Amino acid sequence: MHLDVQDLRNFYYRSALGRAAQKSLRGRMLEMWPEAKGQTVVGFGFAAPLLRPYLADARRVINLMPGPQGVMPWPAGMANTSVLTEETLWPIETGHVDKLVLMHGLETSDRPSDLLEECWRVLGPGGKALFIVPNRAGLWVRRDRTPFGYGRPYSSGQLDAQLRKHQFLPERHAGALYQFPSGQRMWMKAGGLFEKVGRNLPSIVAGGAFMVEATKLVYPPKGRVERKRSRSPIGVMEPHAEPV
Repeated sequence: MHLDVQDLRNFYYRSALGRAAQKSLRGRMLEMWPEAKGQTVVGFGFAAPLLRPYLADARRVINLMPGPQGVMPWPAGMANTSVLTEETLWPIETGHVDKLVLMHGLETSDRPSDLLEECWRVLGPGGKALFIVPNRAGLWVRRDRTPFGYGRPYSSGQLDAQLRKHQFLPERHAGALYQFPSGQRMWMKAGGLFEKVGRNLPSIVAGGAFMVEATKLVYPPKGRVERKRSRSPIGVMEPHAEPV
């Protein structure tokens, strides 16, 4: 079940905890993808808080928002890039996306397998996707005052297995949201320290969310491929053409 777009907007843009979460997630994403010059970047779910750094240099930025969630215009003060779309039927040509970001899209989807197939379809050969999901072992899934307390949380192994099943190759993992999920002043002041310490931990367990960067795999045809010889065409206009 998708959250309402108004609730997501209020959290990420109108609350101190949401702005801190946006900073943590965006920082981790930029460590993986520092630029997207000349590329097509697409976000699905509520990825708008993360896509702004790519607006200047990317060839195209598209912000897809599922129908059950609702849509809002984005970015503010610029030409709108948001599109309200069916969850598993995107208005994007096959193989035209270079980078794809999913946030608050996979864990809230009623049809995650169909959604992953649509992700695979729109990515170009060698295209990369970044899946951001709640960590089932983290603290943020226990707080329904944040968007990460809704939907289906994942472990790293569960998400990797699901991605491999749909012809994605998980390549890199990163954790985020190490601060305590509270807007109280004491916890907000300590948020920066928690994030700094959390990034040096040996695992993703302590993070409220984790990211998996995956590459689209294109497999060759299965089975034995039979080669057929093509007949040489007859040049009927040649001076010595022979009848058949």
